[in-house]
Amino acid sequence: MLFVHSSRLSAGLLGAALASSLWSTAVHAADTTPAAQLQHWNTQAGTPGNAAKGQTFFNAKHGAEWSCASCHNTPPTTQGKHANTGKVIAPLAPAFNPKAFTDTAKVDKWFKRNCNDVLSRECSAGEKADVLAYLNSLK
Repeated sequence: MLFVHSSRLSAGLLGAALASSLWSTAVHAADTTPAAQLQHWNTQAGTPGNAAKGQTFFNAKHGAEWSCASCHNTPPTTQGKHANTGKVIAPLAPAFNPKAFTDTAKVDKWFKRNCNDVLSRECSAGEKADVLAYLNSLK
C-alpha cells in the first residue's frame, strides 16, 4: 500500500514539475511586448527612439553588403526572405506579426545576430530604440 501511495506521489510530483516547466516556458516565450522593448531601449539610450531615424537606419547599408531591409523588406510589413539562405522571415513590424518582439531572449539574439550581419558590430541602444520606434510606428 505504501509503495502504491509513494508511486502516486512521485507521479504527481513529476506531473506538477512538468506542468510548472511548461508554464514557465510559455510565460518566457511571451514575456514582453513591442512597447516594453521600445521603452527598455529608450531607457538604455537615455533618449526616446526616433522613428524617422530608425527608418533611415533600417534601409541603409552602413558600408556593408546588406541592410535590415535586404531580408525584412521595405517596409517590413510583409514576409521577408533571408538574402543568403532564402529562408522565409515573418513580417518584422509588430502590427503585422503579433509574435514580433514578445520574447526578450529572441529579441536580444535577433539584435545581436542581425546588427553584426549589417554593421559588423552590435547596435547601440540608441540604434535599437530608433529601429523599434520605426517598427512600432508601422500600422
